[in-house]
Amino acid sequence: MVIGKGSAHELLDEAQVQALCAEALGGKAIDGRRLLVILPDHSRTAPIDVMFRAVYSLAAPRVACLDFLIALGTHPPMSEEAILDRVGINARERILQYPKARFFNHHWNDPRELRSLGVLSAEEISEISGGRMRQEVEVTINKMVFDYDLLLIIGPTFPHEVVGFSGGNKYLFPGISGAEIINLFHWLGALLTNPAIIGVKHTPVRRVVDRAAAMIPVERLCMSLVVKGEDLAGLFIGPPEEAWEAAADLSDRLHVVYRDRPYRQVLSCAPRMYDDLWTGGKCMYKLEPVVADGGELIIYAPHITEVSVTHGAIIEKIGYHVRDYFLKQMDRFQGIPGGVMAHSTHVRGVGTFEDGVEKARVDVVLATGISPETCRKINLGYRDPASIRVEEFQNREEEGILYVAKAGEMLFRLKKDPFR
Repeated sequence: MVIGKGSAHELLDEAQVQALCAEALGGKAIDGRRLLVILPDHSRTAPIDVMFRAVYSLAAPRVACLDFLIALGTHPPMSEEAILDRVGINARERILQYPKARFFNHHWNDPRELRSLGVLSAEEISEISGGRMRQEVEVTINKMVFDYDLLLIIGPTFPHEVVGFSGGNKYLFPGISGAEIINLFHWLGALLTNPAIIGVKHTPVRRVVDRAAAMIPVERLCMSLVVKGEDLAGLFIGPPEEAWEAAADLSDRLHVVYRDRPYRQVLSCAPRMYDDLWTGGKCMYKLEPVVADGGELIIYAPHITEVSVTHGAIIEKIGYHVRDYFLKQMDRFQGIPGGVMAHSTHVRGVGTFEDGVEKARVDVVLATGISPETCRKINLGYRDPASIRVEEFQNREEEGILYVAKAGEMLFRLKKDPFR
């Protein structure tokens, strides 16, 4: 059963959040038990401070321990200061008001921090993927989960380029999982392509994620959030699959913008929560469907100076390319993680690779702190960010120019969508 409330027209205040959490946790036998809360990192907009206060006030007096694990996926670890800022407290408040809370980063690439849940067979992957992939995969997860009696997932749901809609069990896979399963389902998403999968509720990738989560021998509860701007429009609490289902329905109403015709040029402005191109690539993912064939999308982010803190060396080695560039030359890319290739194809967008010639549908240009030399090396265009005058892009939709002030979370689609 899901406890929750959501609306496309009204927002939840903190008292309503507290009441919903109290109702959900009041029905849980958590007294004397060990509780691990899974939280998103800084790259997702959500009132995590509100959720932290509600959960702590309700759970801390009852549970034996109350720990918080940051679902980083393959993102870099957060500093203690950044984690405290994420939950809305300072170091003094942590000691005096929240003494029971302990915080941990996930370490996806440290085998000592992971434990195997088992294997998904090649036959099962083939069935789930519709024959697109046929390989077995070991499912690993942060070993901390085995030390607790209840896992509580807290995080927002948005349209997502790999899985369709984020949220739910995705905060476990890839949030706190190992590389093997991450690489498999990200490459599966790339095979399907971003425009075909983003904003689709039930996808093969979601099936992989939910199947992996079902292997965890610990009870799971999820608080699925749906944000509107910076505020909370929906909160749904229950089993992860059911809470996510309700959140995705509301996200579909709130986070998808439909347009009548495509644009020849898009200025997609990255917010500061995207601190490298690995996360800033969402500025392409969410807008690719409304860029005209042969059009230009500019990722405007003067604050971004790195391709990827974690994967930069590999990306600079392979560059950004359309899916078929990799698919038709897989022998060249043996050993390259599927998750990195997937990111590459999502940023470069849909296109073709025929007779050794690559042709992307959209010209992707970086107006960032990444140098022109690096842009050439990674097969993306360059524009000096100092040359961008935002006002020159505003209020020009009738001319085929779209300006998006905070890109990366709202999905733009055409009413008559050629990718569906």
